[in-house]
Amino acid sequence: MRIALPHKLGREEVRRRMHAHAHEIGSYFPPGMASVETDWPHEDRMDLYITAAGQQIEGGIDISDDTVVIDLDLPAILGFLGGTLERAVRKHGGKLLEKK
Repeated sequence: MRIALPHKLGREEVRRRMHAHAHEIGSYFPPGMASVETDWPHEDRMDLYITAAGQQIEGGIDISDDTVVIDLDLPAILGFLGGTLERAVRKHGGKLLEKK
């Protein structure tokens, strides 16, 4: 699943906000349903490692000057949740960009 979120914040500001609030990503899931780990292999890429419903979901967030692209590699067993997850990512990803 690939979701692009446009922004007008500039790369530096998005990077700052993502670093400041990355720890909140796990709270976007119902309590106890998922664990989220993040890693920054370079300044414009945050890798995501999510365990939800006993399944591993890997992905990442790429930051550019005017877009944040979120890629999630859903296991086939979770494919039916694609639409629901996309709506949640758009909603919470947008909120994450709004936070200062």
